[in-house]
Amino acid sequence: MSNMTLGMSPALHAYVMAHLHEDTVMKELRAVTGELPLGRMQIAPEQGAFMAFLVRLIGAKRCLEVGTFTGYSALAVAMALPADGKLTCCEVSPDYAEMAQRYWRRAGVSGKIALRLGPADVTLMALRGEEGAGSFDFAFVDADKVGYPAYYEACLELLRPGGLLLFDNAFQGGKVADAAEDNPATLAIRSVNQRALLEDARVDATLVPIADGLLVLRKK
Repeated sequence: MSNMTLGMSPALHAYVMAHLHEDTVMKELRAVTGELPLGRMQIAPEQGAFMAFLVRLIGAKRCLEVGTFTGYSALAVAMALPADGKLTCCEVSPDYAEMAQRYWRRAGVSGKIALRLGPADVTLMALRGEEGAGSFDFAFVDADKVGYPAYYEACLELLRPGGLLLFDNAFQGGKVADAAEDNPATLAIRSVNQRALLEDARVDATLVPIADGLLVLRKK
């Protein structure tokens, strides 16, 4: 987990932040979240800007998020969506969800966001029945890392051809490159990286060295 790009010098980070377009509400949410005990779970602002760019780049209207935390990444995506766009957020914590909703309302994007509270695997299964396969343009996964392999398949099925699927923390703070690291979260992320980058003919994929690593897949 990292709320700034790994290995970036303080001077370079200051330069990036000085040239970053960040909404006032997003900036406030980032500061408040940073004070929480688990504040480092928040994505880096440069990653939020990159995700918003991708949403606009592909003209996404239907987006999905697995793991919303306090809502910063959802704000980045929702604010990049057109007026008729919709973001479905999966979050398991009522407290984090309530905080996220407060800031979505303040930013004026709550009408674009549908919050689904509960275990993500249950919500994704429900969405498969409600919306059907291929119904989303863009999906971002930043939830429990052990669940990444299951989220990979569920989100890929929900994604349309040409849609994008992003996985946060693809570097696990550098642990993916350490052969001695064999904790369940690192093993799960290694498995997803291996599958997407080297084995799965259904996708094109690349690792982007932003924040704690972002695995970006395009469904063929």
